[in-house]
Amino acid sequence: METKKNLRKEMKNKLLTLDAASHEAKSKEIARQLFNLPLWMESNHIGITVSREFEVDTRGIITKAWEEGKDVSAPKCSTDGERRMDFYRITSFLDLENVYMDLYEPILSKTELSSRADIDLMIVPGLIFCPQGYRIGFGGGFYDRYLASYEGSTVSLAFDLQLLRSIPVEPFDVPVQWIVTDQGVHKAES
Repeated sequence: METKKNLRKEMKNKLLTLDAASHEAKSKEIARQLFNLPLWMESNHIGITVSREFEVDTRGIITKAWEEGKDVSAPKCSTDGERRMDFYRITSFLDLENVYMDLYEPILSKTELSSRADIDLMIVPGLIFCPQGYRIGFGGGFYDRYLASYEGSTVSLAFDLQLLRSIPVEPFDVPVQWIVTDQGVHKAES
């Protein structure tokens, strides 16, 4: 089986070849399907990353959450030895700053820390997903550590091409409960 590093590189290259019109149309279809899920409708507070250019677009999802009166929190990763991730409530895209690797994270002086218990829906990013809900992320392990003690609902958003039949799984990997793609909604197989 291919290594996670090779799979990451291959998938990122595939995602970068998606033309802008397809990317936008598929992102809108994924968002539409997400908004129709009971776990979205029943959530009051979502945890979500601000997408990078090659990922499913989350800016419209964040805006819709605000329009619906939901609280929105975005992650801030500590890059020191701890490799910890915390979520901070954002009320505007102006609450974010571009840090490293084109990631947008909360500006601490403008935002307030959210506890795990406050966030009832976590939208978990990743590059590659399998039917069991496991994912290959970007290699930092931040989400697996965070999700190990998170008790809310979890969903990942992916273009259909990001779904593979199987991927390498480590003992510390934490699967998501749902995967929403441009081709449909998948409940993780147990």
